[in-house]
Amino acid sequence: MPKVLVVHGPNLNLLGIREPGVYGSTTLDEINKMLREEAVRLGLEIETFQSNIEGEMVEAIHGALGTADVIILNPAGYTHTSVVLRDAIQAVRLPTIEVHLSNIYAREEFREKSITARACVGTISGFQAKSYILALQAAKYLIEQKPE
Repeated sequence: MPKVLVVHGPNLNLLGIREPGVYGSTTLDEINKMLREEAVRLGLEIETFQSNIEGEMVEAIHGALGTADVIILNPAGYTHTSVVLRDAIQAVRLPTIEVHLSNIYAREEFREKSITARACVGTISGFQAKSYILALQAAKYLIEQKPE
């Protein structure tokens, strides 16, 4: 069964209480539950991981090598600062989808630039918790397009 690794970045463990006007009121546990349900529907295996620590996120991405077919990554605040996450994505050479709950291009100017996006096959943002579901559907699409 194809496998998708979902990596949630810093402060996402506070979803539901952190700026619900920006990020919505859905908790990370609820998002992970939605992802598990959608993965079953799509015939995918899913693993989720959250860390507030950049190096742990890098280790999770490295760990996907040989175990996952696609990575879904919400780098959160590291989107705008992390060369090491970008390098990790490039190093493992797995299709990676960047996801954001908010539309980063409609927010503060410093959020408009994503360092990690250029290493990803695509970005989905602005649909709150639904962004993750759309990303999982995109992951299924990528898996189906992969040559045998």
